[in-house]
Amino acid sequence: MKNFIVRTITAVFFVAAIVTSFLNPRAMTLLFSIVTGMTIWEFAGLVNDRPFISINRFISTVSGVYLFLAMAGYNSGLTPATVFIPYLVSIIYLMVAELYLKAKDPVNNWAYTMMSQLYIALPFSLLNVLAFRSNGYDIQYTYLMPLSVFVFLWINDAGAYICGSLLGRHKLFPRVSPGKSWEGSIGGGLLVVVAAVLIWYFTEQYDVNDLRLTAYEWAGLGIVVVVFGTWGDLIESLFKRTLGIKDSGNILPGHGGMLDRFDSTLMAVPASVVYLYTLTLF
Repeated sequence: MKNFIVRTITAVFFVAAIVTSFLNPRAMTLLFSIVTGMTIWEFAGLVNDRPFISINRFISTVSGVYLFLAMAGYNSGLTPATVFIPYLVSIIYLMVAELYLKAKDPVNNWAYTMMSQLYIALPFSLLNVLAFRSNGYDIQYTYLMPLSVFVFLWINDAGAYICGSLLGRHKLFPRVSPGKSWEGSIGGGLLVVVAAVLIWYFTEQYDVNDLRLTAYEWAGLGIVVVVFGTWGDLIESLFKRTLGIKDSGNILPGHGGMLDRFDSTLMAVPASVVYLYTLTLF
């Protein structure tokens, strides 16, 4: 009972912080730059505990945070594309440095270093692609799309847990995550589709559907978030199983670490960007 209360309090503050941050572009940028840094720092600490692995935790973290801020500046129109040059320099440094460090396993050091950027820094940075867009005359900030992705993930998690607890019989991916069931995943997905259609309805009513997505396109976005969010959860579970740990950290009482809390986000955000750009092509 005590653990449930702790989990609930943490979840309430977590959701409130994210929802509030999306209402203001500066707050969003500040919060998720911190989240990016904390997640990479946690990831680097975990992989550095492996035998013969030693990645530069500080520079990897700073590079990831810089990528997020550079993306925010570029997508908001505040900075030119040259803002990415320092980030590229840092990546080159991280690669070249292994020539002089005499590590026992430089290939794995390179792999884990690049993974921290591709798996964590890049997905968080793409939140800026969802949040800032040009209308042909200037660039505007919108909370609707990035917040909707998180809302879909939360509804999917809650729906999958409830439906899985009540109806779960068939394991979704027992080798990696024995607790997940097909019934839970389908139930969570259906709830997300309903939520997506409701978002379409209310955004049309209040004329805030800035991308002019149809009900079917909103439902499609919901399905993309569900599928890739579930894969993101499974990928992080496989990562933890490989390392032989239960939680990625303990910074969030009752919820584990930053990777535990944002695992679904790391796959859902890039997939949402690809989906929305694909819609503009047809």
